[in-house]
Formats: sequence, C-alpha cells, structure tokens
Amino acid sequence: MGTGDRVTPKRAVHGRRPWTVEEANQRLPSLQELLPDLRAWIGRLRRVHAERRRLAEFWGKEFAAADQPDRALRERLEDEEQALTRRLEEAMDELDQDGIEVKDIDSGLLDFRSVREGEPILLCWQRGEESVAFYHTPEGGFRSRRPISEAAEARSPPPDL
Repeated sequence: MGTGDRVTPKRAVHGRRPWTVEEANQRLPSLQELLPDLRAWIGRLRRVHAERRRLAEFWGKEFAAADQPDRALRERLEDEEQALTRRLEEAMDELDQDGIEVKDIDSGLLDFRSVREGEPILLCWQRGEESVAFYHTPEGGFRSRRPISEAAEARSPPPDL
C-alpha cells in the first residue's frame, strides 16, 4: 500500500475499554482526517458499482465472456471494487475494535462506547461540533442525546464519563 492508500492515520489503539470524554476529544483530529477518506471511498465504490451495472446491462449474457471487448475494464472495476471494499472494512473494523461506532458517514456522526454510573452510554459527536459534548443511551440514539454538562450538574461528585 502506498502512502495515499492509508486506512487510518497514525494512532494508538484504544481497545475495548470505555472512552472518557477527554480521550474521545483527543481522538477527534484523526477521525476528522479519516471521515473524508471514508466518504470518498464510498463515493468511488458507488461509481464503480454503477459502471459495472451499466456494462452488465449493455453486454447482457456476454458480460463475463473471455473474449468480451470490455473485459479489461470489467476486470479493472472488479479489482478496484475489491480494494475499496477491503479498505472500508479494515477502517470500520479498526474503529469498531476501538469502541467507536460510525453512525452516519455523510453527516460525520460518531459514537464512542462509554460508561456513566455503571451503565453503558455512547459519547456522541457530529462533524462540525468542536468537541464531544453529548451522550445518549445505546437504545436512545441521536435524537435522545443530552449535553454531558447536564450529567455533571445532576450529580454532586464529577461524573465518571
């Protein structure tokens, strides 16, 4: 893989332990670099699929023939599809292993697995926000997210976010 083919920026592996707000905020710069790559790879993958579909419709039964005139193009598109799919799967698997869930690549919506008062929560961030400042329960989702500051104000000791 060349330098332009990176899957993720350099980073330390977080692992399966819960994220703190501070750790999630420290990770944001690398995620802000990765999200445009993910979006670009998905966009290109959609175009590759569309081109393969167009070729298949044009050639019909002859699409996979060894002597088909567009065979080289078909093979190049298949190779590119496999490479893009592999890159995406590797990047998404790494994020998942680190306890980061990509909810929506287009809007840049991410959740970091965390714990509050012994209960699982998701620290929530969306592209355009300065920092991780919201959380929600795993069942609640984006629409039920609440400011982390409310959690801190609701308790006398500092929250264990």
